[in-house]
Amino acid sequence: MTVGRHTGPVEKLSRREGVELYLKGERALNGKSALERRGPNPPGQHGAARRRRPSIYAEQLRAKQRAKRYYGVREKQFRNYVREAAKKGITGEELLRLLERRLDNVVYRLGFASTRAQARQFVNHGHVYVDGRRVDISSYSVKPGQEIAIGAGSPVRDVAAATTELTGTVAPWLQTDFEALAGKVLRVPQRTEISAPIDEHLIVELYSRL
Repeated sequence: MTVGRHTGPVEKLSRREGVELYLKGERALNGKSALERRGPNPPGQHGAARRRRPSIYAEQLRAKQRAKRYYGVREKQFRNYVREAAKKGITGEELLRLLERRLDNVVYRLGFASTRAQARQFVNHGHVYVDGRRVDISSYSVKPGQEIAIGAGSPVRDVAAATTELTGTVAPWLQTDFEALAGKVLRVPQRTEISAPIDEHLIVELYSRL
């Protein structure tokens, strides 16, 4: 059987991980997520009963699953990111920098989409431009100095504009113009600037065992 993307209720993923993954967009921002309403117990009839102290391996595996779900990346691609990060420097930090510079994540971080899944749709359907050129690959790695924009005649501009009204602050490594629905990558993010509920050290430890 081929394993693809999760197609069930996305809020169950946040409950399973015990942290808010912001997969539901505005509902989570408004404090109406399943995690807040039902608590951090895993989904299912016996979720509370299954909460026992996990092994070190289980914690490492959970950290990897949490990161994959947070950024919407599949196993093979995630493994490639880990390998690439290991060649660059401190593996855990470089891994997060690679994930943050995915085009779909940058569109989300700029405030043009309410979730990374929505940002991925925008990219895949050809509504996003990088330096004036249409890019429809969500995993495209954006570099410092590059400019990102929602296409001038794109039918999703109204949706993106409405989403910016819910955006508070933008990451300091990015610059955005909400009116123009355009932004720029100023530099590579520092670890302290990446707000992700992820323990990258556990992920590195897991892959060092494989």
